Amino acid sequence: MSEVNITLTVNGEKRHVSVAPGLSVLNMLRDKLDLTGAKLVCGEGECGACTVIVDGTSVNSCLMYAVELDGREVTTVEGLQTSEKLDPVQQAFVDKGAIQCGYCTPGMVMQTTHLLKQTGKPTEEQIRRGLEGNVCRCTGYTKIFEAVNQAAEG
Repeated sequence: MSEVNITLTVNGEKRHVSVAPGLSVLNMLRDKLDLTGAKLVCGEGECGACTVIVDGTSVNSCLMYAVELDGREVTTVEGLQTSEKLDPVQQAFVDKGAIQCGYCTPGMVMQTTHLLKQTGKPTEEQIRRGLEGNVCRCTGYTKIFEAVNQAAEG
């Protein structure tokens, strides 16, 4: 099968990429653009480790085809840090110890970023619902919820 040329904006930078029609966004990011923050864990959209933001909406990048990104804007965990300092959400995860093995962390950070853009300062119930598609098996959710709250405080 021949590849398709797409143009998209990734982390604020316009990119031109040739992709196979069946290539996932996750594999394009990792293999074609060397953006390895999003992780392949379940490959079925159940764990959230591959979460990225497409046109302001969080998506499981393992479930979306790269060809769907033509003309669209993608933000990955690598695109959150805009200076020498970590993004406030990233810093909150570090400060609160909301990381352990690191597999879920990029997806949790991206989902939190999306949640905070949608709600500002979420309630505990909004945090639970906002992160319900992201699974953590090591850290536990208490530290993650503390990180979300710290990031919401600004």
